[in-house]
Amino acid sequence: MPLDHPTEPPAAGGPPADEPVGELELVHAFTGPMPTGVSVSHGGRVFVNFPEWGDEVPATVVELRDGQEVPFPDERWNSPAGDDDATAFVSVQSIVVDPLDRLWVLDTGSPLFRPTRPGGPKLVCVDLERDEVVRVITFPPDVALPTTYLNDVRFDLRRGTAGTAFISDSADQGPNGIIVVDLGSGTSWRRLHEHPSTTALPLQEFRPVVEGRPFLERPEEGPPQPVTMGADGIAISADGHRLYYCPLASRRLWSVAVGALLDRGMDDATVAETVQDEGDRGSGADGLETDDAGRLYATAYEQDAVLRRTPDGDWETLVHDPRLLWPDTLSLAADGHLYVTANQLHRQEKYQGGQDLRRKPYALFRTPVDAGPVLLR
Repeated sequence: MPLDHPTEPPAAGGPPADEPVGELELVHAFTGPMPTGVSVSHGGRVFVNFPEWGDEVPATVVELRDGQEVPFPDERWNSPAGDDDATAFVSVQSIVVDPLDRLWVLDTGSPLFRPTRPGGPKLVCVDLERDEVVRVITFPPDVALPTTYLNDVRFDLRRGTAGTAFISDSADQGPNGIIVVDLGSGTSWRRLHEHPSTTALPLQEFRPVVEGRPFLERPEEGPPQPVTMGADGIAISADGHRLYYCPLASRRLWSVAVGALLDRGMDDATVAETVQDEGDRGSGADGLETDDAGRLYATAYEQDAVLRRTPDGDWETLVHDPRLLWPDTLSLAADGHLYVTANQLHRQEKYQGGQDLRRKPYALFRTPVDAGPVLLR
């Protein structure tokens, strides 16, 4: 059933209730469109993006300056002429500051999840010293398929002449996989295309529960349908040897050898032999992150939490708070804080029988961790 009346925490003095874990500091409250991605520069500048999912989106990428959401790098780059505009942001899902303190913008080219057209899906580099776009990498149609949804990106700048990027394709109506990008040449290719580790689990194997209710697509007419989004969260190990990823509709964590992803002479079956099942996280996850102490972080949208895996493989709760309504993207900053967006994704009308049950404001939080980001440079 739709979530008719989202409840508030019980009043003080009432029966015992679920208690929070860890520290959670509100960084910014959003009263406009729902955010997904966040990233923080080495000097502390905070950037956020808003995909075109149906809200009115004045700018799909902004910088938070003195509490204001300022279009970044400017209004022109946030004013596309169409879904195939290679000179402007169309619908941005993720933004990531790389080890050299450059902001990379991952543009899905897919507003309202429409089929992509060449020029729309792209990876854009912004020089943060000049606040200017210095590189645009578009994808050929056999890499960014019409169904492709570019979700998140990580970098190893030691690989290749100018570094390598790894992107998850979380498409819910087409093949999933990992896209590899040679940043020097701009060449890109797909790996783990429709591999079981990159695809959503069927409903009989994974029944997510959010706010105590089954998480399903619930159209206004017709029966509920399972969520089918594949490879979503992505992160790279501190030594750069393993790439971690997880489908949105799964509780399992997977990894693959980075060297295999890069070896163009290796066939897909051989690459797949390097995939490892890293086990059950105990929750569905949207975002992943790693730190320079060898730990891995995962949002836990079923528990309003962020979990952390230690180097010996144990999982612990870093933070749990009822305000973490659908923790989406994680970003570990040089200031020792892990940033996380909470956007109530599960309360959107497509999951609630046509009713939009989100309550503004959406939120950007942070929590302290005793480690720094992974900087492979």
